[in-house]
Amino acid sequence: MVAVRVEGFRAGGMWAGIKKRGKKDLALILSDRECTACGVFTQNTVKAAPVEFDLKRITRGVSRGIVINSGCANACTGKEGLEDTKLIVRAAERAAGVPAGSLLVASTGVIGERLPANRIVDALPRLVSKLSAHGWLDCAEAIMTTDTHPKLLHTSIELSEGKVNMVGVAKGAGMIEPSMATMLAFVLTDADIGRAPLERALRKAVDGSFNAITVDGEMSTNDTVIALANGASGVRIRKNTDDYRLFSELLSEVATELATMIVRDGEGATKFVEVELKGAKTLEEARRGAKKVANSLLVKTALFGEDPNWGRIMATLGAAGIRFDPEKVAIDVCGIRIVEGGLATGKDKERQAKRRLKRKEIDISIDLKAGSSSTKVWTTDLSYDYVKINASYRS
Repeated sequence: MVAVRVEGFRAGGMWAGIKKRGKKDLALILSDRECTACGVFTQNTVKAAPVEFDLKRITRGVSRGIVINSGCANACTGKEGLEDTKLIVRAAERAAGVPAGSLLVASTGVIGERLPANRIVDALPRLVSKLSAHGWLDCAEAIMTTDTHPKLLHTSIELSEGKVNMVGVAKGAGMIEPSMATMLAFVLTDADIGRAPLERALRKAVDGSFNAITVDGEMSTNDTVIALANGASGVRIRKNTDDYRLFSELLSEVATELATMIVRDGEGATKFVEVELKGAKTLEEARRGAKKVANSLLVKTALFGEDPNWGRIMATLGAAGIRFDPEKVAIDVCGIRIVEGGLATGKDKERQAKRRLKRKEIDISIDLKAGSSSTKVWTTDLSYDYVKINASYRS
């Protein structure tokens, strides 16, 4: 892997005793200077303690970093869970030598269990000593739960005043249905950018990426996306400029790549699926219809069985609460038109589609022919292994 670096940031991860020995479970991202900070969080009414904590703290718009644990969600843990979060953040701030109120926090793992806060507090000084400008892989490994591999990327862009670097780190494999998904994602950049333009760029990026993925239709208690910009590059990005447009596009690209990494690593998934819905009356209806198809258990199991069962797609669309004429719908599976005008195009087309469904990456394109709005959603099939993984998640 190419060395990952973004100016002024250090990162690391280690085992702190939350998971079984040998599996990293505690990470820290730290900037050597104050960062512009913004975030997007779960819309679930049941929010984990770290989400409740961050929702209040991030209103300041600045931060020095994020402490993250895996193996325990610290959700549905009451006042004690919030006190554990505060204890860990204070200890991390002391260990890192940053002012009180400087750090944000995130957790992922099993719901309903208390964090081993004392173990984490004891581990933090060692973690700080391990931080490195190249410690991103350790960080990415430490936030994994049922993920099969770490999700990390690094990119840069040349702007009018110089080069800006960006690192993205994420985790997620199950309980994936935005708004958002049981996923944590952190984007760090050395750009010098104000809070309002950064937040606008982040929300646009999240809307087209993390809010366009689903593995199982389950909304998590811990969903968190945080962006930090520390200005260490000296490259100032002002709103309503070409530099801002390019930076915003880069942030969207990073978010999309992280989001699709999450789907590709979906629990038990054997196929990566893109669902495109065109010709909807409104964008909201396009999104609703695409999500309905992407989340359909019948559609997902048909894809696992490599069966182009278009009747399931039609029935699901009809239950989505969107406006269209069933007698105008067209459906393509892997580039093969299997439905035209709401009717089958023939067994030969179905057989061609069935052969293409053996691919690991497949696409479904639906044209409602009711309007001009369209969207894409990324999802997976639903396999036997998904049931096995989630039936034994706590064992």
